[in-house]
Formats: sequence, structure tokens, C-alpha cells
Amino acid sequence: MKTFEYARAQSPADAVSRCGPGAMYLGGGTNLVDLMRLGVARPDHLVDVSRLPLDAIEEAGDRVRVGAAVRNSDLAADPLVRSRYPMLARAVLSGASGQVRNMATVAGNLLQRTRCPYFQDVTRPCNKREPGSGCPAIEGDHTNLAILGTSHACVATHPSDMAVALAALEAEVHVTGPGGDRIIPIPGLHRLPGDAPERDTVLEPGDLITAVELPAPPPGASLYRKVRERASFAFALVSIAAVLDIRDGVVAGCRIALGGVAHAPWRAERAEQVLVGGPATGEAFLTAAEAELEQARPLPRNAFKLPLARNVIVRTLEELAS
Repeated sequence: MKTFEYARAQSPADAVSRCGPGAMYLGGGTNLVDLMRLGVARPDHLVDVSRLPLDAIEEAGDRVRVGAAVRNSDLAADPLVRSRYPMLARAVLSGASGQVRNMATVAGNLLQRTRCPYFQDVTRPCNKREPGSGCPAIEGDHTNLAILGTSHACVATHPSDMAVALAALEAEVHVTGPGGDRIIPIPGLHRLPGDAPERDTVLEPGDLITAVELPAPPPGASLYRKVRERASFAFALVSIAAVLDIRDGVVAGCRIALGGVAHAPWRAERAEQVLVGGPATGEAFLTAAEAELEQARPLPRNAFKLPLARNVIVRTLEELAS
């Protein structure tokens, strides 16, 4: 591991002032430390933000504010979150192991990097790690990689379960940084790869996430479902966070976000548009799923994700409708 300097921030403003060129924030470290050991991340300075007073979950009117340093296990167990946002609690509990959830933080979960094998192998080219070096995953092992929103430069997937649920809930991220404070809707936080896959988010250098704010729960039933290769500690092949509001047999509201299929949590807006105002039937759910997946561009070894995603969408909506 490359040598680095270490400093513990005393406040968010202190953290931002210390995070200059070559520096990175250290929260739970469950992803960053692994990447440093692999040689993928090579910071000159680590700014430890794990002791900042950002670990509270607070009710604010009909909204809930979750501090950036809240541990994943605490978020999933919080009575307020479990009662108002059971889909979010279920998504968090489906990710990683209990030990990892006890260390991982909310902000770190949102900012974790792809598990694409070429990104983690420094002996291989990777446009996300070294821009312009190529993407061998397109011709190589892309079994678990993206089918939506890909580019010629990258087909990696975003690994977070929590982010998929937060996208469906339309949560917001509070950020402070060299440019001041701002709020970013979660569906707009993560980027698709385009020609710059090395940038995972719209955050600027030095930006620090301080909180995630959850709006009032949308009306309707909600569910998070994750399909993976084994029952424990595996990233999603396909996951879904869905909210369905049915009134008199008609879909009055619908939110669908998908995971494991794109470079970012994928908001299925085409499917939502097909469903809202129409009948809540299995046939309508299938039509909506197929409308969303028309834009998919699967590769030979991950084409199975197309029927898998279609079935996951339909089954989940049928369960919510029942």
C-alpha cells in the first residue's frame, strides 16, 4: 500500500479545508481501504470524517434526516426508518454482511465504487481507473455488468442496494464543499459513464456529503427485491425498489428503480409512464417492463439480465398489487 498522511477532521468545514489535491475522505473504510490495498486508490492524504457529529437520524416534520456517518446497521434498525420506509430498511439489510454493515456509513455506501473485475485489477486496462486505457470487459467477462445506460467506454454497474431504494424514494443528498452548500436529488447524484466513466457522481473535488434527507413516504405499497447468485454477501444481478399506489383498480402512482443493470441506480421512468393512469394488471405490468427494457443493450454474456429484469419487474408489481 502506498504511504499517505492522515488527519482527523474536527468539523465538516475543517474536513473540506483539509481535502485538497490528492486527498480523500475516510468514513467506514469498507470500500476505500480495500481499493488502497489493491492499488486502485492511491491517496496522498486521508481525511478521517468518521468522528464528525453526523451520525443522527432525526424527524423533521414529515421528513427524516439521516446523518452521513450513520452506520448501515443503525439505519436498517432505526424504528422511524423501519416504520416509514420499510423498503429502505430491507434494501440495506440485503447488502453485504452484518460485520460490514456495522462499519459502513450512509455516505460511503452511496459513493462506493464498482466491483467490475477489470476496475479492481491494476494489471488490466480500465477506462474508469485509467481514462483512455480501454474497456476489456466489453469483449471479456461482463456477466454481472450493465445492460442499460452503457457506453463504448464502460459497462460497469453501481453496487449499492441502498442507493436504489433512495432513488425510488426520491431522497436528497446534502453536500458541503469548496463551492458552498447544496442539495442534490439522489436520482441525479450518480452519472452514466459516457466518455468520462472515471467520474461516478456529479460531486466536485472536496465535496462532503453531510446528510441524506428522506421525503414523506409516497402513498402505496413498497418493496425491495434483490436477485443474486447466492443468499449471502453477493451483489445484485438485478434488484428493484418499487412503490405502487392503486385506487379503484387504476395505478394512481408508481415509482420503480433498478439496480445491478446500470452504472447508476436506474429510475425506470418509461415503465412508470406506461403504468400511471392505466389498469393494475399483469398484462400492463409486462407492457411497462418491456417498454423500459427496449433501451437495453446487453452483451453476449449478460443477455440473461434482460428476461431476468423483466420478470423481476412484473413479479414485484404483481406482489404489490395483491
